[in-house]
Amino acid sequence: MDGIEHRTVDVNGIKMHVAEKGEGPVVLFLHGFPELWYSWRHQILLLSSLGYRAVAPDLRGYGDTEAPSSVSRYTCLHLVGDIVGLIDALGVHQVFLVAHDWGAIIGWYLCLFRPDRIKAFVCLSVPFLPRNPKYKPVDAMRALYGDDYYICRFQEEGKAESEIAQIGPAQVLKRILTSRKTGPPILLKAGLGSNLDPPETLPSWLSEEDIAYYASKFENKGFTGPLNYYRNMNTNWELTAAWTGAQVKVPVKFIIGELDVVYTIHGIKEYIEGDGFKKDVPNLEQVVVQEGVCHFNHQEAAEDVSNHIYNFISKF
Repeated sequence: MDGIEHRTVDVNGIKMHVAEKGEGPVVLFLHGFPELWYSWRHQILLLSSLGYRAVAPDLRGYGDTEAPSSVSRYTCLHLVGDIVGLIDALGVHQVFLVAHDWGAIIGWYLCLFRPDRIKAFVCLSVPFLPRNPKYKPVDAMRALYGDDYYICRFQEEGKAESEIAQIGPAQVLKRILTSRKTGPPILLKAGLGSNLDPPETLPSWLSEEDIAYYASKFENKGFTGPLNYYRNMNTNWELTAAWTGAQVKVPVKFIIGELDVVYTIHGIKEYIEGDGFKKDVPNLEQVVVQEGVCHFNHQEAAEDVSNHIYNFISKF
């Protein structure tokens, strides 16, 4: 794609695939579930044309990056360690960070653990979620939404993988990426594939070629690595007890679609728009709510997101 270069680097004991383009200050892009470096294709092309070195890895367990077999090797400490190792491998001390979904969760951990490595953070979709010392997150989700809440269903090793296999990666990816359902995702008993209606036609921002690229990587790598991120949520809670009450001190811009499944979950909109978010992230400079946009805003509203990223990081 227009001069994007690909290479493999050794980070934190694994081999990580990286896509990059451009010269200048590094903008590091972290994708979410179920995605790849490819989700940032539009931002890579724009930012690299504006004097930045745009870098987007496949995260641990995804795409052409190594996927350790053990669930225990997907904790937040492993994931942040991968990114610190990548920053070192890029030969720089600090980066501008841009992240979405699970990438955003890793981004918040990174800003907590190693704020010295981040110049500024543009966060998409998932706000900072402070650690509640009283409740493990998966237990709290199960109590609030039941056993069929998607994160709860993802906990059992092999179960979600089997449900995905019933209809194939291409159909699952197509349904997830194009879904416009709001509110907490509750999965039907019949299986993962039955929960999302396949689109009659793909939206203008997603092509059959895009789906084919995603599907080819997930057919090769599978979904176990990505699902292991969810299977470590309670473990992450245990590992991060020392950061209870800690604030994120890096400069932050937050962007979310008004129809995003995260934004429409109980309590999240109130947290973002009330005093809570700003209290936990005192250098939160701006919150952008994109009208009519869903969860995958960096693809659905790619130009708008790219412009927001540039307008923010160009100040530093």
